[in-house]
Amino acid sequence: MEAPVLGVLLAAGAGRRLGRGPKALLAGSDGVPLVRKIADVLRHGGCASVAVVLGAGAAEVQRATDLAGCAVLVNEQWSEGMAGSFRLGVQHAQPEQAVLVALVDQPGLGPELVARLIHAGTPGRITAAGYSGPDGKLRRGHPVLFAPGLAAQAAEQATGDAGARPFLSAHPELVDLVDCSDLTDGGDIDTPSELGRLG
Repeated sequence: MEAPVLGVLLAAGAGRRLGRGPKALLAGSDGVPLVRKIADVLRHGGCASVAVVLGAGAAEVQRATDLAGCAVLVNEQWSEGMAGSFRLGVQHAQPEQAVLVALVDQPGLGPELVARLIHAGTPGRITAAGYSGPDGKLRRGHPVLFAPGLAAQAAEQATGDAGARPFLSAHPELVDLVDCSDLTDGGDIDTPSELGRLG
């Protein structure tokens, strides 16, 4: 992707099913909150700038975490679903910027994966990380890289907790999958049984 890339980190979730406060503050054995860790991953992977979208416990997250160097955006309607956070992050992009959207609860994400997506990105296309499912087929996951202008189109169709999914499902011809199964399984953290992913 020749265009500069804005990394949008969606970190507004409350983590209610986990019962441990905002997902952004989850931390592994190194003690670094996920929101800081993934923001650094986006930057080191090649994003020219990073916007972090907070919601649940936003003030607490900002007090507890050093987000220097990031644009911090707060979605006051975070409880209505991911769509609002997605739109808010995308609105921060300049017209010439590509947008890479990542989730804060994906602890397996590393700079190499981000760099792979950015390297594979092409004008007018959407480039998504793909992960092998139980049947061996490649399934679309996160992060997702939108060429300039496409993230705004996806944001217009975002509703509820679906984020970009409606747009991606409606335009499969625009989406290129990049196999990242050698780097991580793409898993996220939604339930207590998945906290082991934090390491």
